[in-house]
Amino acid sequence: MDLSFSPEEEAFRAEIRAFLRERLPEHLSDKVSRGQRLRKEDYEEWHAILAEKGWLAGNWPREFGGCGWSAVERHVFEEETTAANAPRIVPFGVTMLGPVLQRFGSKEQQDHFLPRILNGEHWWCQGYSEPGAGSDLASLTTSARREGDHYVVNGQKTWTTLGQHANWIFCLVRTDPAAKKQEGISFLLIEMSTPGITIRPIELLDGEAEVNEVFFDDVRVPVANLVGRENEGWTYAKYLLTHERTNIAGVGYAKAGLAALKRIAERERASGRRLIDDPYFAARVAMVEIDLMAMETTNLRVLAAASAGHAPGVESSILKIEGTRIRQEINDLARRAVGPYAMPFVSEALEPGANVEPVGPDYAAPLTGQYFNNRKLSIYGGSNEIQRTIVAKSLLGL
Repeated sequence: MDLSFSPEEEAFRAEIRAFLRERLPEHLSDKVSRGQRLRKEDYEEWHAILAEKGWLAGNWPREFGGCGWSAVERHVFEEETTAANAPRIVPFGVTMLGPVLQRFGSKEQQDHFLPRILNGEHWWCQGYSEPGAGSDLASLTTSARREGDHYVVNGQKTWTTLGQHANWIFCLVRTDPAAKKQEGISFLLIEMSTPGITIRPIELLDGEAEVNEVFFDDVRVPVANLVGRENEGWTYAKYLLTHERTNIAGVGYAKAGLAALKRIAERERASGRRLIDDPYFAARVAMVEIDLMAMETTNLRVLAAASAGHAPGVESSILKIEGTRIRQEINDLARRAVGPYAMPFVSEALEPGANVEPVGPDYAAPLTGQYFNNRKLSIYGGSNEIQRTIVAKSLLGL
């Protein structure tokens, strides 16, 4: 595989950089660089800027209002936006649901929901995991009973990221309790304002309520909101998860994190020495950089296959494992690099406008919170243990 960028791709990179210099608001990039918490309006502001440019949905075909970018162009876009400290694109509508609707949704669903994802009218969240069905997602028990033109939904979802902001949720529900667990699941689109839905936040180790529990009590959902066919939702769920796991690799975020780690390690300390000059620490940085380069190559191969119309397969599991491991290693090295300044963690210091001074230098303030928060990377989207089992069965026949 030729890993050099063509003149056209380098011109595209230059165009992105110029756009970011002109249109990325300084107050947003400043929040991201400082590790401060982003509000709903922050994400919406950046989404609107990208949508106006036509750059919000790089993974969508042009026929659905997307950019129609190649795998390399999407890679370049992610690399440049993360390096510029732009807010992430919230993935649930654009990256996850959008491709499912384009592949399996009805024409009516595509015409109704896809434009509203792009214009920001709909903010989506994901209703997959349950208290007793996380890595073993097929064991979910949230039920949907057909009553005329509606399904009546009862049950609970958990770890619903940014669900407090969402006005729609895509859910896996059990529509045939007598079938084998993978065969009795359907894929429903549910408006969060529907009577019977309750949201309860879960406070994480970094002090932020980023995830939620969502309860369904006799929630009536129109049958028209069923994606595809009843009891075939597991097929759509697997298709979505392959895109989520590929996205979880987070090559751009890992590269930005590695660059920040190097800046910290190259700072001269009071002793006059630099941490990067320590052979043991430098070796660990070199090793994670080598792993990241290998993962980037694999990620480009998978994205190239996806752009040719092939849904990622077991490669997504490999990317999920390696991507999360590498990002956690970078978090750990950055935390170690600042030494005692990583020990105190003042959650309020990460709130924009808070009258709380962080302990130590500015670049150390968010590191402990990032370390805590990113421990979840090896769990969500299918735990790494489950992904290793998938790899063993698919590639090794074990």
